[in-house]
Amino acid sequence: MTHSIPTPDPSQTARLPLAEAVDDQVTPFHVDGLDVRGRVVRLGSALDAVMAHHTYPPLVKRLLGEAVALTVLLGSTLKISGRFILQTRTDGPVDLLVVDFTAPQDVRAYARFNAERLQAMQAALTPGQRLDSGALLGAGHLAMTIDQGLSANRYQGIVALEGGNLEDAAHRYFAQSEQIPTRVRLAVAEEVHPGDAASSWRAGGLMVQFLPTEGGRIRPVDLHPGDAPEGTELPAAAEGDDAWMEAQSLVGTLEDVELVDGDLSAERLLFRLFHERGVRVFQAENVVAKCSCSRERVTNVLANFSREERESLVEDGKVVVTCEFCGRAYDFKAEEIVGPEEPEAASDEA
Repeated sequence: MTHSIPTPDPSQTARLPLAEAVDDQVTPFHVDGLDVRGRVVRLGSALDAVMAHHTYPPLVKRLLGEAVALTVLLGSTLKISGRFILQTRTDGPVDLLVVDFTAPQDVRAYARFNAERLQAMQAALTPGQRLDSGALLGAGHLAMTIDQGLSANRYQGIVALEGGNLEDAAHRYFAQSEQIPTRVRLAVAEEVHPGDAASSWRAGGLMVQFLPTEGGRIRPVDLHPGDAPEGTELPAAAEGDDAWMEAQSLVGTLEDVELVDGDLSAERLLFRLFHERGVRVFQAENVVAKCSCSRERVTNVLANFSREERESLVEDGKVVVTCEFCGRAYDFKAEEIVGPEEPEAASDEA
């Protein structure tokens, strides 16, 4: 199952870029002169709402913000209703990230981290040094899952995380699983407010894909064979189509501050990058922080546990289940989850 950006509606007419910046939206675009399609995501209050139920330290919030921006970029390309789930499992101080995007607009997320390891890594930093997402994640894997419900099979792509950041992982995913030339940029920033007001968070992301109408212009990247003897000189990967090289160069000029600038609209950002090649933008799509948990869903999950597992959850005559995403607690009476007591086996003695 390919994971490419859908073709925008050609009936939408071109216009000048809007000056007003709007948060919590994904803006599709198409650069005809470069055969490039893409999306820009800008997250503001929705990102704060995703993290509001957790007491994450700033480094974890920054990493989770990158993961949310990447998930929204990818999940919002789904042409059908369903879910896109990004999950990392690694050996770093942040050993688990889960971001769940339910089409067309709902997103939720959480992270698991080791506070002691995180503090130790920060204490070892030299002045001016900063931990990037690769150092926080460490080694492990990243899985991207498309779940279309009971009517279709689940699709999952897995790539290794070897100390690189989430941008690197996304590039590796598309090179290995989709073989679609793709470039991703992610940025997260903390906004500090005057007085005693709590700080807020912003995230931005841009994804471009080379999808020419003429066949044969996409040349898949040659992947490392993995078994070449140490010291072997491997041939350099082909540079690819001139249009794609130009698109990558333009994206390379994009600075983090532009992706998270609350006063710079997504349309003006795209105009800065691609105006010489004729960029067209299309109807923006909203992004909403919303958890899909419910009492019924929790009950269905618990029903899949064995009786022994359900009994182990009982404390003081009840079972309490807390949603990892939104923090909502669901209380059940023990008999609702475990069921009635099983009758004792009859004795064989006369």
